[in-house]
Amino acid sequence: RIEDKYLRERGHDLRQIGHRVLENLAGRPVESVASIREPVIMIAQDLSPADTAQILNSPVLGFATDVGSKTSHTAITARSLGIPAVVGLERVTREFMENEQAVVDGEEGVVVLRPTAETVREYTEKKKAYSLRIRDLAKFAKLPAVTRDGKTLKLLANIEFPEEAEVSLRSGADGVGLYRTEFLYLNRRDLPSEEEHFQTYRLVAEKFARQPVTIRTIDLGGDKFASQLELAEEMNPAMGLRAIRFCLRERDIFKQQIRAILRASSYGDVNIMFPMISGVGELREALAVVEEAKAELKKRRISFNRRMRAGIMVEIPSAAIVADQLAREVDFFSIGTNDLIQYALAIDRVNEHVSYLYEPLHPAILRLIRRIVDAGHDAGIPVAMCGEMAGEPLYSYVLLGLGMDEWSMNATSIPRVKRILRKSAAYEARDFVGELLAHATASDIAGILMKKLEDLFPEEHF
Repeated sequence: RIEDKYLRERGHDLRQIGHRVLENLAGRPVESVASIREPVIMIAQDLSPADTAQILNSPVLGFATDVGSKTSHTAITARSLGIPAVVGLERVTREFMENEQAVVDGEEGVVVLRPTAETVREYTEKKKAYSLRIRDLAKFAKLPAVTRDGKTLKLLANIEFPEEAEVSLRSGADGVGLYRTEFLYLNRRDLPSEEEHFQTYRLVAEKFARQPVTIRTIDLGGDKFASQLELAEEMNPAMGLRAIRFCLRERDIFKQQIRAILRASSYGDVNIMFPMISGVGELREALAVVEEAKAELKKRRISFNRRMRAGIMVEIPSAAIVADQLAREVDFFSIGTNDLIQYALAIDRVNEHVSYLYEPLHPAILRLIRRIVDAGHDAGIPVAMCGEMAGEPLYSYVLLGLGMDEWSMNATSIPRVKRILRKSAAYEARDFVGELLAHATASDIAGILMKKLEDLFPEEHF
């Protein structure tokens, strides 16, 4: 057994490649998500984001994997598509037998193999109860996100596929706060053209009409790879050549996408957002490429919104520390908590062995968030959060108290978060968070928060 986790997972990749080669040589078809024709639950050692993306138009009912964490890109994609999934189970592939019955409870993070008739009945009733809760929450979708003391907030959707636009609108999204664009590079042998980028972004911009659509430039690398790009194997890809670093190295690919985003800005309220910005120098370099793209479009006499807003994801501790300087250069901030927590607490968020250290309520994380919000507000720009923390009802009251202006999340989370915020008072939340920040451990903060939430929202289940 290989002890090193990274090498062990690469060993799995090699075995998978070897298996596919042997199957092809033997003339046997290799199973893939795309080949599934009937409703099934998938059990796998791991699913890549590319595999997960294929589930969108497949009959897959849910899946469970040995590796991963709730903030891995595969898990995030599953949530955004409304697919029941449980990841990081370690031994599920060893325990199951093909073609047997299973239950995947994505809400509780439980997988039951070979369930009894009584267990099946229990989960059938649980599924009905869940559907009723969702139906009850639906009435909040079209209500405005306004607190009891009159503070107006924005709740936006995180999307990855154009098909998610309709679900987002039905859920009451005030726009798109994070449009992940990596899917255009997955499951294909060639690079997408500028026209393909443009038509895809235009479709979403038109769907949301006058509502904002914030398009993030590609964040390839880390746990998201495109087969047609020659990305070198890295021992620590989360801190390697990814996101804005990759884009600034591959200027042609970067500029092509920026031109497409600019063109789409003529069809809606489109914003551009750069991921993984570490400081002002890197940001200015990215903004210079935007100016080059604008000049090229002007030369081609192609229209675009010359006042298109540009912002950044604040997801690296260095960016949080110099947030006051960055705020003077952009039109908005969006806090990416998935990576911010990972980097600030020095943990691998896709490593199930250290997932217990992933603590959104860690005092350092709350102080970083407050620092970012204060810097943005001092510069007169709005501050959003688009990480998974934004869609967790458990944290809604805390984020309100920290001064968050906008929440961007999985569309299905919007009604419940909206219900909590509409029952809250911003000034009370602000005072409460001031008290929370005096505590030294995440467990202390979590205990105090749970008691407060149970008092304020007795009908909610956190």
